[in-house]
Amino acid sequence: MNFVEELRWRGMLHNIMPGTEEQLNKEITTAYVGIDPTAPSLHIGHLTSVMLLKHFQRAGHKPIVLLGGATGMIGDPSGKSKERNLMDEQALRYNEAALKKQLSNFLDFHSGDAHAAEMVNNYDWIKNYSFLEFIRDIGKHVTVNYMMSKDSVKKRLGEDAVQGMSFTEFTYQLVQATDFYHLFRDKNCKLQMGGSDQWGNITTGTELIRRKLGGEAYALTCPLVTKADGGKFGKTEEGNIWLDPAYTSPYKFYQFWLNVSDEDAEKHIRIFTTLSREEIDELIQAHRAEPHRRILQQKLAEEVTVMVHSREEYNKSVAASKILFGKSTRQELQALDEQTFLSVFEGVPVHEIARGKMKEGIGVQQLLAEETGIFGSKGEVKRLIKGGGLNINKGKVQSLETTIDPEWLLNDKYLLVQKGKKNYFIVKVSEKEEEEVGSEEVGSRE
Repeated sequence: MNFVEELRWRGMLHNIMPGTEEQLNKEITTAYVGIDPTAPSLHIGHLTSVMLLKHFQRAGHKPIVLLGGATGMIGDPSGKSKERNLMDEQALRYNEAALKKQLSNFLDFHSGDAHAAEMVNNYDWIKNYSFLEFIRDIGKHVTVNYMMSKDSVKKRLGEDAVQGMSFTEFTYQLVQATDFYHLFRDKNCKLQMGGSDQWGNITTGTELIRRKLGGEAYALTCPLVTKADGGKFGKTEEGNIWLDPAYTSPYKFYQFWLNVSDEDAEKHIRIFTTLSREEIDELIQAHRAEPHRRILQQKLAEEVTVMVHSREEYNKSVAASKILFGKSTRQELQALDEQTFLSVFEGVPVHEIARGKMKEGIGVQQLLAEETGIFGSKGEVKRLIKGGGLNINKGKVQSLETTIDPEWLLNDKYLLVQKGKKNYFIVKVSEKEEEEVGSEEVGSRE
């Protein structure tokens, strides 16, 4: 496949240096994308750059992931209004190990072919430079005038700038240029790719290579992904959508993609999947004919969740969604692991009861009215049962004589109480002493 053409129809091409497409058509080419390991997980804001590398490898070329152990200690000023906190090497090395595992879900590092992906850390060569060596061997080849012309610098030093720029951040583009120079010289890497805000940093690298080695290097950037409503892509009220399930559960990850707008779904399914042009065109036509079925969102959520997590986690997320909207069975609820269960019912009021009180079984009226206070009285529980409006663990409670014992517990810890169609409550069994147990309202799901 033609890599540049693939990016064009996917809407992933923002700027490209003259001669880049000819170079890619001529031979297997090595290209890199830099990622600063400033957290122990990628978030979906990184996905566009990662997908650049994935499509690049699919086109038969060799991708390199450069983890910015050195540049991560400085902080890229591009697109930022203030300086970032610096990190120490120990924290960055920890993050690096976590990112390696995640990136293996997207790229083939182990085939041994000419296009097998590779991972490097720029700390491994930047750390060997002394300050004098750096300003002599690198700094003298790039003028201050050239560096000042970059948008990332202009925005921080202009009249409207909130604060200035430290020398540390000003030299960031030289450090990134050194990366490109190093990879060009040692690994024959001729192309650097990244987001559109990286164009200035990338072209500084091509300039350094030209001046220092007389070599020809290339640059390619993709647009920064934005939401149709103007909001920042990948951000929610809770913060970033992470790829690590410890930070964002697979269920929440799946729900993020499932709930994007129609306009965003048409854009995202091109960028964040490897579906063919024909498949995507068919999906878009089907979606536009019946938008209420949310065909695009469902396929987008499936493709990205499977790619990032697994088919198993995707299936769990689909089952969990059915549970929340009432289209599920008790067996499906029981099959949920604790993390998914809590993700689905986040914000539901939680009421605790000591395990000892359930050991021998407890009447449903006593449990819900007296022990947990979910209902104001036994009479209210009675009326709800007689009216067919009380469910526990997705099963209708039909008798006032129902006894709840440990066999009912989900994950040996929870009961899901449902009043009517939309009002949920969780009973959590606590290991505390009976007199210490109470209830705590943490929100409600209407």
